[in-house]
Amino acid sequence: MDVRLDGKVAIVTGSIQGIGLATADILAASGASVIINNHEDGERLEEVAESLRGTGGKVKAVVADVTDKEDAKKLVNAALEMGGVDILVNNAGGLVKRVPIAEFDEAHFHTVVEVNLKSAFIMCNLVLPHMKEKKAGKIINLSSQAAHDGGGPGSAAYSSSKGGIWTMTKALAKEVGPDGICVNCVAPGFIGQTVFHNTFTPKETHEKVIDMIPLRRHGAPLDVARAILFLASELSDYITGQTIEVNGGLYTY
Repeated sequence: MDVRLDGKVAIVTGSIQGIGLATADILAASGASVIINNHEDGERLEEVAESLRGTGGKVKAVVADVTDKEDAKKLVNAALEMGGVDILVNNAGGLVKRVPIAEFDEAHFHTVVEVNLKSAFIMCNLVLPHMKEKKAGKIINLSSQAAHDGGGPGSAAYSSSKGGIWTMTKALAKEVGPDGICVNCVAPGFIGQTVFHNTFTPKETHEKVIDMIPLRRHGAPLDVARAILFLASELSDYITGQTIEVNGGLYTY
């Protein structure tokens, strides 16, 4: 089945690389007009947009800090210029660094919570009036396997913020279900080919974890993007408040 999103407008935050880029690519390839985003590297972001346009996608690049509500409005305004807001993918986030709770760093904690959790609250707040007006919309939040198992060493702030995303998804689904809006979540496991694991996970761990994954391979950004495409499409119209685990069987519950 060819999943199509023709006529839809999607916002994908944090989409200059990895899962965000793969998501923007697959949504654009499926016919959606896509707003891609990064908070500082405008030149690189425009290069990414041009690359996606080269395959026929309708893509607009917007530099904005989605932890700042006024700045985040740029993304929504860009989407409205392209026809509306039909799909929101809250992908912006990151571990930032590993800090054990015993070495609690308040500034680090605030940074992690803002980029992973606050940004999603802000973006949802901004798009909901437009989705409610249409009585339709798809919101897909990015959580993590770490939300369930606590993550690796020094990632308590990160895993807690991703747990917040998981819970917020359920709360928002109840709030806006009567408005015809579906809110779901994707929780990636060990996804290779990403700055996250290339930066924060030792190479020996990359190799060891394969033996722990029933499918015997690392995930790829495209694996996550395909789950997001499903949730963004009409195929998931009766699914809301749910989390899809994309981890190759590494974590089950």
